[in-house]
Parts: sequence; C-alpha cells; structure tokens
Amino acid sequence: LPLIEVVNGDNTGEVASAFASAFSRQIGKLPLPCRSMPGFLVNRILGPYMAEAMVLLGEGLTAAEIDQAAVDFGMPMGPVELADSVGLDVALHVARILSPVIGRPVDEELETKVETGRLGQKTGEGFYAYEEGKPVRPRIPANSVDQEVQDRLILSYVNEAAACLADGVVADPDLVDAGAIFGTGFAPFRGGPLHYVRAEGVASQRARLVALAGRHGDRFAPSAGWDQL
Repeated sequence: LPLIEVVNGDNTGEVASAFASAFSRQIGKLPLPCRSMPGFLVNRILGPYMAEAMVLLGEGLTAAEIDQAAVDFGMPMGPVELADSVGLDVALHVARILSPVIGRPVDEELETKVETGRLGQKTGEGFYAYEEGKPVRPRIPANSVDQEVQDRLILSYVNEAAACLADGVVADPDLVDAGAIFGTGFAPFRGGPLHYVRAEGVASQRARLVALAGRHGDRFAPSAGWDQL
C-alpha cells in the first residue's frame, strides 16, 4: 500500500514529525500525520468492518458471500480474505487492542483459528483454504448477496471513519478519506468514506445506520462524527 501513517504522540517534536514525513516521501510513500491513538486511522476504521464480517460468519453466511458483498461495493477484496491475507494472528492482536475502543468483542472463532495454527494465507488455511497462495472458494454471482450484508459491512466502516474524525485522529475529513483509500483500498471511485456519505446524503445514510441499530444493536448507533458532516 502507498500510505505510511506518521504517528505523533504528545511529546513528538515538529522536526521529528517533519523528518518522518520527508523520509516517507523519499521512499515513494504518502505520509499521513496521525494522532497517537489505538489503531491510528487505518486499523481503527477497519476494525468494526472486519468485526462485522466475523458476526456475519457466525450467523451462517459463507466467507465467499461476505467478501462478494464488499467487492460488489468496490472494495479490492472482502474483509474475510483481508484478514487471511494480513494473518489471523495479526488480526487477533489488533482486535484485542481495538476491542475497548470500538466496543466490539474479540471473535471466538478468530481466537480458535489462531490457537490451532490456522493463520490464513501464510499457513495455507484460515477462513479459506489456499492453493498456490489463492483462496479456494465457490463463485458467487455479482450483486447476488442480500443488500443488508453490504450495508452492515460498509456502514460499520463509514461509522468508524466518522468517529475518527470526531476524535481528531487526523486533521480533517479529506485526510480521513485519503487514509481510507490509500491505506485500506476503500473503493477509490467513491472518493473515500466521508465523501461517499456526503454524496449519498448524510441524513439518509445516518437513517440507515439507525435502522440497522434497531435490528442489530447499539454497535450501529451513529458515532459523534456524523454531526461534523
């Protein structure tokens, strides 16, 4: 990925921060100044999105169906394949750090897979089995998965992006969008999660979240960042 998060803590000096950003550019990367908080920007906004994928798996959907819903939206890969790709041990480590921040419990199936050494692509088995580095899965027709599956994934992602704006993880909405596109691969043609919300209509997207909260619980309650959109 082309992004590097340049994390600034309470005691980070301006010179050190500028040096880190300059170094990032020297090696052909885009620096994103971030406030030092759990998950910074990229992992934090991915956290609820990937956690919701685990919930959907627990409800009986297949990994292929969940991933197809995300790909239909424009994601380069779905959240289950993404977890397998980064390594389920890494995903579990991040989930434990983020759990108290995003209000999502650590998935038991994820813990079980790590305990039994099924760490994803690098071990040949995770949520998918792998042959020559490629996941073995059935073909799912485009746009065939229930729309609510896509809503639950994408609005979890968008809601946390808005929360990051409210918490000042980065300085402004454009940097949230840039970090999402260049750090997570968020569908670039949609302009980033916050641009997507504005383009679709803030009120209508917030109403979809409220409706999901009514059906599935408070994890879908609109975050404070929606007031800044």
